[in-house]
Amino acid sequence: MVDTRFHRFAGPIAIGVLLARIGRADLAETISTPDHLLTGADELDRAEAGDVALAAQQSYADALRSTSAGVVVVKPSLLDLVPRGSIAVPADHPHEVFVEILDALYPSSTRSVIAADRNDLGAPFYERDVVLGPNVSIGPGVEIGRGTVIGANTVIGAGVTIGRNCVIAANCTIDCAHIGNDVVIHSGVRIGTEGFGWLDLGRSNRKIPQLGRVIVQDRVEIGANSTIDRGALGDTVIGDGTKLDNLVQIGHNCRIGRNCLIAAMSGLAGSTVVEDGVLMGGNVGTSGHLTIGAGSVIHGRAAVTKDWPAGSKLAGAPAQDIRDFWRELAVLRKLSKGDKRG
Repeated sequence: MVDTRFHRFAGPIAIGVLLARIGRADLAETISTPDHLLTGADELDRAEAGDVALAAQQSYADALRSTSAGVVVVKPSLLDLVPRGSIAVPADHPHEVFVEILDALYPSSTRSVIAADRNDLGAPFYERDVVLGPNVSIGPGVEIGRGTVIGANTVIGAGVTIGRNCVIAANCTIDCAHIGNDVVIHSGVRIGTEGFGWLDLGRSNRKIPQLGRVIVQDRVEIGANSTIDRGALGDTVIGDGTKLDNLVQIGHNCRIGRNCLIAAMSGLAGSTVVEDGVLMGGNVGTSGHLTIGAGSVIHGRAAVTKDWPAGSKLAGAPAQDIRDFWRELAVLRKLSKGDKRG
């Protein structure tokens, strides 16, 4: 469910009425129950009876079979997988229809990062011993725990929650986020920025609404000038005890486990899953929608392009097992020197 502390909901509204409103009355005529009331939107595996969800390609098949979503915008080839309790909205370009629905349900002008007027959230709440530096801006509905210190010129957006004994340095911005206890955030960090999501690539480049959150768990440290994008629908998560160096980019819907270390100038593309205890050297990159298993070690400047199991040790671009990397490098060195015999 989209967190309405950050993204106002324009419903509830019947799916048939909504489709007509966005210029898709032809689709409304194809569905069995056009008066089904929508109360939100979510991912297939988390959606409930009042939610609309998306099944755009074959990779959604497993989640589609078990979804509890009331309405599913679905590619026609996946229609047979829609559960009996869900209403299917078949569309040749389902992602485009789903984006139109999201834009109508959560208008961009009402989202907390844009709309300053969120009086519905009430005044900010501070526990005791909170220290705010000069020119700190605190939005409506913000909650800040005991003993937290916030440096000069930092901006905390509407609805954000921050735990106890945190240290947030100067010139940071935090939107669409829930921050745990004992978190350290260094200067210039941006949390909750829009994810890099687009449709019709290289042509119209239509923006996909970014309606998720960032969840920063306890004891996390985030280095200077790092950026963590909020999820598209779900959450971007930084696990307990994980430390990010300076200039690290975390894309939307990434899920980083506990006690990971990620060195400077690394970048994780959207929906990368990093399990517990992973170590990443400087300037590592991932291609997104992949999983790096627990306890893996990724050497500097590696480019991870596929899933890797727990305990992997990777190097190179594209990343490979480090033993293969060194073996190939040794062969190349021999070849470059030539055969010196005779």
